[in-house]
Amino acid sequence: MKLDSRRVALLVAANTALAPFAIDAYLPAIPALAESIGASVHHTELSISVFLFGFAFGQLVFGPLSDRLGRRPVLFAGISVFLLASLAITQVESLEALWALRFIQALGGGASVVNSAAIVRDCFSGREAAKVLSTMVMILLLAPLVAPALGSLLLYLAGWWLIFAFLAVYAAFLLWLLSRYLPETHGRDPNAPSFRQVLGNYRAVMRNREAMGYICAVAMSFAGMFAFITGSPFLYMEYFGLSPAAYPFVFGANIIVMAGSNRLNIRLLRFRAPQRNLLWGLGIQLAAGLALVAVFALGLESLYVVALLMVVFVGMQGLISPNAMSSMLDHFPHMSATATAFMGSVQFTCGALAGVLVGAFEIPSAWPIILTMLGAAVLGNIGVRLLAGVALRG
Repeated sequence: MKLDSRRVALLVAANTALAPFAIDAYLPAIPALAESIGASVHHTELSISVFLFGFAFGQLVFGPLSDRLGRRPVLFAGISVFLLASLAITQVESLEALWALRFIQALGGGASVVNSAAIVRDCFSGREAAKVLSTMVMILLLAPLVAPALGSLLLYLAGWWLIFAFLAVYAAFLLWLLSRYLPETHGRDPNAPSFRQVLGNYRAVMRNREAMGYICAVAMSFAGMFAFITGSPFLYMEYFGLSPAAYPFVFGANIIVMAGSNRLNIRLLRFRAPQRNLLWGLGIQLAAGLALVAVFALGLESLYVVALLMVVFVGMQGLISPNAMSSMLDHFPHMSATATAFMGSVQFTCGALAGVLVGAFEIPSAWPIILTMLGAAVLGNIGVRLLAGVALRG
């Protein structure tokens, strides 16, 4: 079966959308879910961090398995685990059970999604891979744009449990779609690295200074975004008093800007290197983080001002993620799934830790969100320049 860039982008975007659907669809329902299981909103928000930890671990373990067994077996096993865990969550009655099942759900999601960038790298490289990844991310942004609104509708129709039933249905659809239209792009490789060699490959990624610079950029940008995502139900619905019905529209503005920056990135890649676009995105994100701190420090915060600055901060993902990812993968053409797994593990672990900083201490203030976002932006800008500075100047 011939795979052109558009078909690859569509299929891997549908697969990768599993994660934003699992993260964003239940955000409007978090207060209702917290009440149902007898927990606080902040502790229920930590189920996002639990999911991210599981997602990180799933990628780290199943990425190398994908290099050995092929993309399809790992992909379908992961989606099946995600489907079963989603059905189990519909019956959850305690915070501890929610955390446990979200972790299992994330393991399946990580095993599935780790294949997306690897499939792109199987078929494309260099600037062409960056364009495909940008197209994939742009299509993928429909998921977090639609997910909160869909979650709000399902919450209104039947309650929070219907959101997780929907996730199970989407996983079943993915199994059909990918089994029918996605051929194996890598194949079983009996000479793929052993467990000891996999650890060596992870060390090889860690020792590549330039690659670690790109991983730092992605991870810190992701951490800043998930500080916002974790805290946004509290920030918008409790701090600023938005209703669950209005929340998806304010949240969705971030996704629209992210899609715009992705489109801009595709155009800029015609005559600019991915590394230059990456620096632009990181710089704008840092400026937005500094502006947010200034607004709250001066007592000028309002829903409109804060939402606008959040949109700018989160929207820069379209200039950061695809360029950093393609630049990193160019260093590891023969173990792209392993390298992707390492990057994804670091990325989601940092996102989870950012969520913990925001939600674990139950501080009824916007400062944990704002300071975590700014700290992540500072570290991302410093890290990429220190570790990949020579390549960036080139």
